Amino acid sequence: MANHDEMAIEKEIQSKNLNAPRLSPDKIDAAIVGEAYHVFPGTTMTVCALTLRNGFQVVGESAAASPSNFDEAIGRKIARDNARNKIWALEGYLLKDQLFRQDHPAAFVGAAAGAIKAGRS
Repeated sequence: MANHDEMAIEKEIQSKNLNAPRLSPDKIDAAIVGEAYHVFPGTTMTVCALTLRNGFQVVGESAAASPSNFDEAIGRKIARDNARNKIWALEGYLLKDQLFRQDHPAAFVGAAAGAIKAGRS
């Protein structure tokens, strides 16, 4: 779920007609297909594991410094936000790799053949 800052940036990007391939909050959210939470017993440590469309999992965490301030719902939100923020870097790398491969197809012809020959396909 996009936060207020992400929505404001997205609106600015759209208003400036910046239409090159890029990530958006909606694309980040679309990459998430599942989520699971765990609070470690006797602690304020909350962990969120987000499962992405390819099965990879990204983990975020939160913990209250003072147990009297611990609220499970807030811990879950912070842990999820922390996990979701990691997806930007992963999806950014993936997009950049896809764009590079489109712009430099010859760079991968020999590399792919070498990987197959070496048994790394």
